[in-house]
Amino acid sequence: MKSAAAAVAGPAAPAAAKDARRALFANANFRWLLGGGALSMLGDQFTLIALPWLVLKLSNDTLELGLVLAIVGLPRALFILIGGAIVDRYSPKTVLMWTKLLNAGLIGLLALLVWSSTVQLWMVYALALAIGLVTAFSFPAGSSILPKTLPAEALQTANGALMGLRQLTALLGPLLAGLLIAAFGEQAARLENARGLGLAFAFDAATFALSAWTLSKVRLLASAKAPQEPQSVLAAVGEAIGTMWRDQELRTLCLYFAAIAFFVGGPIQVALPVLASTQVAGGAAALGLLLAGHGVGSLIGMLVAGMRPTWRLGTLGLTVLAIDGIAGLVFLPFGHITAVWQGLALLAPLGALAGFVQVAVFTWMQKRVPPAMLGRAMSVFMFIFMGLAPLAAAAAGAALRLMSPAALFTACGLALLLIVLLGLTVTPIRRINDRPAAEAGAALV
Repeated sequence: MKSAAAAVAGPAAPAAAKDARRALFANANFRWLLGGGALSMLGDQFTLIALPWLVLKLSNDTLELGLVLAIVGLPRALFILIGGAIVDRYSPKTVLMWTKLLNAGLIGLLALLVWSSTVQLWMVYALALAIGLVTAFSFPAGSSILPKTLPAEALQTANGALMGLRQLTALLGPLLAGLLIAAFGEQAARLENARGLGLAFAFDAATFALSAWTLSKVRLLASAKAPQEPQSVLAAVGEAIGTMWRDQELRTLCLYFAAIAFFVGGPIQVALPVLASTQVAGGAAALGLLLAGHGVGSLIGMLVAGMRPTWRLGTLGLTVLAIDGIAGLVFLPFGHITAVWQGLALLAPLGALAGFVQVAVFTWMQKRVPPAMLGRAMSVFMFIFMGLAPLAAAAAGAALRLMSPAALFTACGLALLLIVLLGLTVTPIRRINDRPAAEAGAALV
């Protein structure tokens, strides 16, 4: 009997994947989306680095920094479901275009205020609130535009390329931003001498403007231009939630990922920094290396998912369960590491597997959801994770008052294994498939 992995990775698979990549990069829509996305994602990293430095220069207060970052995240979490409904009503391209222009204006204004040394903390709060609100609309628009502009067979390769690019900019962007800020007065005691912050914000604003121009070159598929019937925003959100809930496989997978995210997110956000500071030599530098290793692994996994879109362990559901089972096994010993190389040996492969499955599941959802409610469905999916992230962090922080980081990682690893076992035995996850029935049958021969 031939294994599923061997069947889908046979001699014809690499050639077919290569042809698919060649066809994708010949697609004008994808080239415009890739170029604009690269610019915008790189610019985002500049603001992510510059904003905390600005707040600390203005206040020298970590509480103020936490409040500013919370103000960015709060409206995004509260309004993302409404953002998804607006995307479906007016098309992802239209909404994404407006969000890019608005962000260019907001961050450009912040750059001018910093450059002129007139910025005050209340202005940062106001602009952070506005930026967070805009992202509530840009997130679902950005996650639902590919199915409206590319053929279905190109989605996984395109998602792999774009997600891999996002991961790459997350690795390189902070380094470039830090060098820019440092070169133009990052160490200055007074804000008027720290022109690098203004340049960082200006660069991000410019990338938003340029990516809006590249987006204007993108053309929606004919099937994506059907007019939607008028419907209230709340009714549209309720319709999407109801549709997703009635789809047993989609409902189960969302609930499953919510449980997995809770037991993965808490340790990574809270216990990993504690672990790095108490038992791994290197402290903050060690933490940075561990996170970078996981990030590089994720980048590799996303790129592989785009290059080999048919690689599966039988079905997509079995592949997801297997990878999450490996994550549980990795968590069991992870709390006992004492050196960076040990953590990297565990985190980098885990990041690669997670990146691979993230692309595959995201593509499956894009194909599964009715096109008319894709924006709302993506916003529901993102809302689950945005809502769970602070809860998981708070729960992990409370648990660390009662147990060591090693015990927490072990407990979460056991919880992950239990969730995978339940998913395998009592849910339809193992039957979730993202390949045509004939192809899936052949893979099991």
